[in-house]
This record gives sequence, C-alpha cells and structure tokens, in this order.
Amino acid sequence: MNEMSTSSHAVELEADPVCARAPVGLLAELTHRCPLQCPYCSNPLELERVNTELSTEDWCRVMRQAGELGVLQVHLSGGEPTARKDLEEIVKAAVDAGLYTNLITAGVLLTKERLQRLADIGLDHVQLSIQDVDAENADRIAAYKGGAAKKHEVAGWVKELGLALTINAPLHRQNIASLPRIIDYAVEVGAGRLEIAHIQYYAWALKNRAALMPTEEAFMETARIARDAKERLKGILVIDFVVPDYYAKFPKPCMGGWGRGIMNVTPSGRVLPCHAAESLPGLQFDNVKDRGLREIWLEGDAFNLYRGTDWMKEPCKSCPRKEIDFGGCRCQALALTGDAANTDPGCSLSPHHADWAKVAREESHNAAPDFIYRRMAAKPAS
Repeated sequence: MNEMSTSSHAVELEADPVCARAPVGLLAELTHRCPLQCPYCSNPLELERVNTELSTEDWCRVMRQAGELGVLQVHLSGGEPTARKDLEEIVKAAVDAGLYTNLITAGVLLTKERLQRLADIGLDHVQLSIQDVDAENADRIAAYKGGAAKKHEVAGWVKELGLALTINAPLHRQNIASLPRIIDYAVEVGAGRLEIAHIQYYAWALKNRAALMPTEEAFMETARIARDAKERLKGILVIDFVVPDYYAKFPKPCMGGWGRGIMNVTPSGRVLPCHAAESLPGLQFDNVKDRGLREIWLEGDAFNLYRGTDWMKEPCKSCPRKEIDFGGCRCQALALTGDAANTDPGCSLSPHHADWAKVAREESHNAAPDFIYRRMAAKPAS
C-alpha cells in the first residue's frame, strides 16, 4: 500500500524545472531615500521619489513570489531601508516566505527597540556599512555628522540581539590608508564577515572617479594587507576582498553572470538583472505590479538579452573564460566603450583596456577634486 501510494504520488507530481534556474538572491531596493550622501552610491543618478515607491502590499507579494520561485536570500536595501515605516511588515512577509533575510543598512536611523522588533520577527542578518574608522573622515565622506559613532553603537546592538553581522567597508583613495584599522574594527565589534569592497565605477562613483580612484601601488598594498589578515584571522573573521576593475587582469562576472543568480527590484517595482542595468538605453524592464517574478525571471526581455553567451562578440566569443566571467559588466562596457555588447574594458584582452587603465593611472596621481555628493534634490551635472 505504501509502495503504491508513493509511486502514485510521484506520478502525480511534475518536477518544476524553474527551481534549478531560480536566482539565489533577490536585491529589494525598498527606497532611494537615505540620510547619507555617499559619493560612490550605486543608486542611479535619477533617484526614485517616495511617491513612486511600491506599497506594503506590493512588497509582501514580491516576497511571497520570491519564495515560490525558489529564491533563497532577500537583501533588503535602498537607499536606506529603515526609512520605510513598514519595514517590519516586509521582513515578516519575507520570513513567512522562507527567505533568509539580510538588512543592508547604514544604521544611522535605527533604534535598539526597532532592531529588537526586527529580530523578534525573524531577521537573520545585518550588513552594516562604514565609511571609515576615522570618525571625522567618515562623516565627511557620508556628509552626515555623527554617523560613525552611531554605527559603532548599532554594531553592538546587532551582536547583543544574536544577529549575524557583516561589516561592509567600501574602499577608495580617501580612506584606503585606514584598512588595517578597519579590519581591527570588524574584529572588535564581533562581525563574522568583513567585505573590503574597492569601489566599482558606475552611477555616482563614475561621477566621482577622479576623487575616489586609488593608485595601483596603494591597491596592491591593500591586497597584501587583506591576504595577511585572512590567514591571521582564520576562524575569527571571514574577509571578502573585491578588486577594483581598473587594476584587474580579468573582469568580474556581472552579478555572477547576467540573469544567472540575482534579481533586483527597484523602489518603484522595475525588475533588473543588475542594479545598474537602467543605464543601458533601450532596455524595457517589467514591473512587479504588472507581471509575476517567475515570468519575469524566465521570459523577461531584459533578463534574456545578455543571458548566456550567444550575444557575445570577439574576443569574448572564442575566449575560454566566457563562461567564467561572461564578458564582465555590460554597464561598464557601455559607459566606457559606447557598446554594451563589447568586452568589459576591465579585461586585459579588451582592445579598450590600455586606454582605460591609463585613465586610472592619471586620475589616481592627480589631486582629488571635490566630491559630487549623492543628493535626492537634483541629478548632478554631466
């Protein structure tokens, strides 16, 4: 009887192939509002206004659909996600959908009471960004007074409440000398992971490239420091080190490969293959208010345009690395070569690489210009 029942059940159930192709993660940009004005912000130059943001009901539906699609992790980001008064309801919907929840925050708007509520709902992880361990320089970079002290306090609350903690430290020429102290800071606050993320130059960071670009010599020193710290702190702190594309031999795969592992939902509900994809002209992005996540992921024109390798031109087309880095970043290729289908100029095999690397060498050795701060009020001049 049991044998027959099991066999019959197996016949009735049809394997769902979407699970094998489902994105691992969903980046949910809940809002573009943020009290910080970081000049390397990855948000687009045209920030979305509060009156265009998805409703609570919309976001809760997105979480349910993500769980049904087979997504494992949701990264609640912004802007500053804690600017949303309904964050607790969104987190609950994500938890109920079986998603691992990661709050990506600057921390400055959090109270201990609100963090406690989020922890009680089931929040799993907090990724806390810092601008520097030198408080004065951190506040200057973020254009936010008192931010560094508040972040340190928030890190303490995260550990006290038993949540997992990652420290994210974007690195550039104006804080690069602080790396040894940043590593010590991560250990001191009890983080399990430290992301040493050299700035990637698109959106606001591209506007500020000359103010942010470190010299190659300074970058190489950070690589040495990070390598030594990884060995020294094994079992204590996991360190992820993100190389700046300008000094790399080969590019990173865009989001692990376009349309392969990540979906990004903007504050107004557009679904992107990567968070900078709106910089590519002519792409049409589906909206979660009109179409379900599953259908967008499998059939969306934007997701399929650069998915796989068929779209590639030379030298990518015949390169043995084409299914490793997938040609690199489409947005960077467009911004720096004029054609999104070109090889990312971060690749040493790109015909544009030498000119591109020359820009980095020149800008990094010139005096740093003033920051163009990220502000909601207006798009910075070209």
